[in-house]
Amino acid sequence: MNGTLIGDAEPGACYRGAAIDSRQVEGGELFFALPGERTDGHRFVAAALAAGAAAAVVRTPVEDTDGPQIRVDEVMEALHDLTREHRRLLDIRVAAVTGSAGKTTTKDLLALLLGERWRVRKSLGNLNNLLGFPLTLLAIDTDCEWLVAEMGMSVPGELAAVSRLGRPNVAIFTNVRPAHLAGFEEPDGAPADVGAIARAKAELLEGLSDGGLIVANAGDARVVDLVETYLAARRGEAAPAPGKHMERVVWFEVEPAADKVPRAEVTAHGVEPLAGEPGMRFRLEYRGAQGRDVAAKVELPLHGRVNVENFLAAAACALRLGVPIETVASAARRPRPGAGRGEVISLPSGATLVNDSYNSNPEAARLALEAARLLDGRRHVAILGDMLELGSAERRYHRQLGRDAAELGFGLVVGVGELASETVAAAGDAGVETAWFADTRAASAGAPALIREGDVVLVKGSRGAALEHLVAELAPEQALVQERPN
Repeated sequence: MNGTLIGDAEPGACYRGAAIDSRQVEGGELFFALPGERTDGHRFVAAALAAGAAAAVVRTPVEDTDGPQIRVDEVMEALHDLTREHRRLLDIRVAAVTGSAGKTTTKDLLALLLGERWRVRKSLGNLNNLLGFPLTLLAIDTDCEWLVAEMGMSVPGELAAVSRLGRPNVAIFTNVRPAHLAGFEEPDGAPADVGAIARAKAELLEGLSDGGLIVANAGDARVVDLVETYLAARRGEAAPAPGKHMERVVWFEVEPAADKVPRAEVTAHGVEPLAGEPGMRFRLEYRGAQGRDVAAKVELPLHGRVNVENFLAAAACALRLGVPIETVASAARRPRPGAGRGEVISLPSGATLVNDSYNSNPEAARLALEAARLLDGRRHVAILGDMLELGSAERRYHRQLGRDAAELGFGLVVGVGELASETVAAAGDAGVETAWFADTRAASAGAPALIREGDVVLVKGSRGAALEHLVAELAPEQALVQERPN
């Protein structure tokens, strides 16, 4: 980090992980006093040291504070320097997952599958950016063979920087959809297109290790394009240096069209809901495994076609790395949805709640609507919060979501938030019963009265909509989603 030690410290003292929030110090971490939009980490150096931090990394030493401090020129740069050195010293392999939706579920599924053969750690929550990924990596010790980590972005260049920090051995692309568009708009205010998102997702490949594995969704045209563009550029380069190897690719796809030229080696066929319980069943096929085709029946206790796609991404990676297909199919019975990520909950009122409140974007919301419609109910209700960070096209996307809900046969559409009023208006124009609330507090007070026995109720919205509080009103026994950023 090229820092200067200030204060007393034991010779050879070791740290254990890193923290950027003094409230999350458990003991032994390095506390990085980062400047922020609303506060400055230097204000919490004393609290971090008192909580047991091994030392505080600061730009300006804090006076009258007990405990060692390390003065550096830039705290963020020091965090990244330490992350790069830690990655160099660790004898582990890294699988990085990116995509506009499904990153966390795919990460959890891949950690489960790889854990059948290796010692595996995974990133916690959604620690996937230039702050979160270093915290994940610096917490890894030698008792680990694979780290499965999300890598995300909200502006151009961010994912490239995260990838160079992590130097992944495997790069997994789930999908490319309209998300974080606000960070990609032109300086003149022209709306961003999804192609800009695809180019940003391709940045994951900038840190891919020599001879690394690419796992890609053959059912997503934008993913296909970004991977093929990358491979074409690599083939056009001069001959690789001695000892260097081209990347390997394994493709996956849910129910590829019969008239489509086969690309995917890992596929799902006969996808249908499980009978009598949330989840999906399908036939998993791996074409060309050890020179032969293999298959297995899978029952996945995660609801919706979108989760079949997430599982295929994880399965394609695990199968290519050598996990037997029988092991993959057996492990598929064990996952459960994360908090706010498609949980299916029976309510005391006799209704069924689909809690997908953790986050949202236009395509993810439509897929959630489709998944909810697979559940039997007297009436299907969509409670839809604002979808944020969509830039100047935000109202158009919200109106389209209202039309989607009407097209899929929802009997009641409830909007929460200013932008969701557009969703409600479009659904109402299509003849659907609607209701609207200005914010989550108002919805928490009024929406429960709209729910009837036998309803299937989907709750979906962006992080900023905080719809987990509405979920807590509908299902008081469910804990609130706790992964909100500090």
